Order: sequence, then structure tokens, then C-alpha cells
Amino acid sequence: MATASRTVHSTAIAAQLEEEIVTGRLNAGSRLDEASLTKRFGVSRTPVREALHTLVSRSLAERIPFRGVIVVDTTPERVEQMFEAMGEMEALCGRLASERMKMRERTQLEEYVSRLGAISAQGDAEGYEIANAQFHELIYAGAHNKDLEEVSTALRLKLAPFRKSQLRSTERMHRSNEEHAVIVAAILDRDPEGAARALRRHLVSAAREVLRGLREGTGQTAEKGLKGD
Repeated sequence: MATASRTVHSTAIAAQLEEEIVTGRLNAGSRLDEASLTKRFGVSRTPVREALHTLVSRSLAERIPFRGVIVVDTTPERVEQMFEAMGEMEALCGRLASERMKMRERTQLEEYVSRLGAISAQGDAEGYEIANAQFHELIYAGAHNKDLEEVSTALRLKLAPFRKSQLRSTERMHRSNEEHAVIVAAILDRDPEGAARALRRHLVSAAREVLRGLREGTGQTAEKGLKGD
């Protein structure tokens, strides 16, 4: 029970700090002091350490000798590169999933489009975020390649703090699920190139929303390198 409680604490702390970093409330170069965070969140050092480990694993912070954990400068260009990599990873997963998914997996994937549609109609951003992650994880698993699934999941976790912001509007949730329907149609049709193309476009669409917000915050303009097929 104590372990479960600690995990909840560390997850909540990591989520809060992630949001503050992404929104600029915690600036690049800020030191994430264990003692201060322990006092702020009213917890022991263990969940704080676990939360900081999560931030470091997602490239939002780094450990520097004699300084501790420091917030990194995550530029729009760096985020764009991560989305570009994610787009290619998901395209490969979709290509393989269209050929390898079992019928049960295909049915489950199709059901998620209906579920996500209902959630977006309710304007439930938090619920959509959770179900959306599960939808994409079904595609990773459907590729039936453990290494590809692990790498895709790890990269998705790195992008998770940035993706939250682009799924907070009902309009974006609705558009996102329309893109899901195109992805699922290609997978059900066993169309590997169509599935890869649809997933790559889906990631480009998500990236544009995220980068628009980041560049508005830094005074920069349009996305430079993002292209769909």
C-alpha cells in the first residue's frame, strides 16, 4: 500500500513539474531542489526523487554534478525533432500492424474510435488523453515487434507533456479522432502504406498544434521542417 501511495505521489509531482516546464513557469536553468520540493508537496524525499528521475528520463531536466537536477532548454526545434522521430516510428508501427494485427486487435482498435468520439463530445480532455494514449499503444502492440513497441512507447512518454496542451480543446480532440478513423480504416483494409501515411500525417498535425503554442510563447513563427506525405 505504501509503495502504491508513493507511486501516486511521484506521478502527480512529475506531472505538475512537467506542466510548469512546458508552460514556461519553470525556466530553463532552474534548479529543482529536493528539499524545497519535499516541503512544497508535503511528501518525503523518495517520491520527489522518483519524480525528478521521470523528468530526466523525458529530457525535461538533466543531472549536473555539484548542481543537482536542472531544467533543460527545450526549444521548439528540439520538440519538432522529437515529433519527426515519433512520426516515423508510428508510421512503421502502423505499416506492420496493418499486416500483423489479429482480428481481435483490429476490433479493439475500431472500438477505440467510437470511445474517443464519445469522450471528445463530452469535452473530457483528461479522459481523451488517457484513451488516446491507449489507442496508440494498441497500434504499437499490433506491430508484434517488442523492440519497436518499447522504443515507440519511450519516445511517446517523452512527448507526453507537450501533447497534453494540444488536446485541451474540443475542436482539436474532434479533429484528432477524425484522423484516428483514417488510420483505423487503412489498418482494417490491410493497407500498410496508407496506414503509415495516415499516422505520419496525424503526428504532423499534432506537432503543428504544439509548436504553434511554443513559438507563440517565444515569438517565433511557422514550423519549418514538418511535412506530411
